[in-house]
Amino acid sequence: MTAGELRNLLVTVLASALGGGRARWRKAVADIKVYPLHTHPHCNWEVRAAGNAREIAEVERAVDRLRADHPFVEQG
Repeated sequence: MTAGELRNLLVTVLASALGGGRARWRKAVADIKVYPLHTHPHCNWEVRAAGNAREIAEVERAVDRLRADHPFVEQG
């Protein structure tokens, strides 16, 4: 899975669970930072969320759920 695919998955999960439309959640899932596997052997990505406190909290909850299934992503 690439970082772009992961971002799309997060947006879909958030929009489906919470409503508000894909555009809103695409803004909230602002950026996915991918790190090299040799320096991050357990999980090589993080999400830099944006928006209000509720949106950021919802993004972080979704990230926690998806990280178990997708600990590694490729750049892209």
